[in-house]
Amino acid sequence: MALLELKNLHVSHEETGKEIVKGVDLAVNTNEIHAVMGPNGSGKSTLAYALMGHPAYEITEGEVLLDGEDLLAMAPDERAQKGLFLAFQYPHAIPGVTVTSFLRSAINSIRKARAGGEDDPIPIPEFRQELLAQMERLKVSREMASRYLNEGFSGGEKKRVEILQMAMLKPRIAVLDETDSGLDIDALKIVASGVKELVGPEMGALVITHYQRILNYVKPDFVHVFVDGRIVEEGGPELAHKLEAEGYEAFTPDPVGGGES
Repeated sequence: MALLELKNLHVSHEETGKEIVKGVDLAVNTNEIHAVMGPNGSGKSTLAYALMGHPAYEITEGEVLLDGEDLLAMAPDERAQKGLFLAFQYPHAIPGVTVTSFLRSAINSIRKARAGGEDDPIPIPEFRQELLAQMERLKVSREMASRYLNEGFSGGEKKRVEILQMAMLKPRIAVLDETDSGLDIDALKIVASGVKELVGPEMGALVITHYQRILNYVKPDFVHVFVDGRIVEEGGPELAHKLEAEGYEAFTPDPVGGGES
């Protein structure tokens, strides 16, 4: 049994009822990096949000299992406590909550859940040592720790702090939703290095992206082409290079009437 399993997953927009994800089967194990690549508007981000339990999206059919447990029966915080992590394409600012405070609260929430509801806060010296080590590794300046989460952060700073969260929380499955968007090459390399170092015997990753660029630094084991809410092609890292060279046109349905769109 895979660590994360999606079986015939269908997702609709809660308000409009429009179906966006149209029957996805996917299995991700520890020590694996899966890339989901597709054009804009294909439903990639919807898939990520639905996995995390975003209220704007309704799962109408199918199932999702994490370590054999029904993920869809869990609230978003329970999904995080079980080891699911989502790095947002556009991380939100949280004024009044420092990076340090946010991370300690998140870690303590996970520790409490795993201790059967009993408080089990991480010792402050242990937390500080781990935080400083991870910040140095990801080239996040120390002064960021005392700033309000994502408030006034540059695009690169936001994405690095997302990977810092992943490094501190140590999830079982990390879903990265277009983490490469808006990054210059140096920030991209740092983020990619962080992902590569964290994926291993305890963690797998699902990297959602439009471009092949991040995959030059995070080599995927599997590539899934995602078009119009479905996985239409699967392969190894060579498929990503083919997409970069040829685009998605070969996988995109012709417009009605066969004319240009």
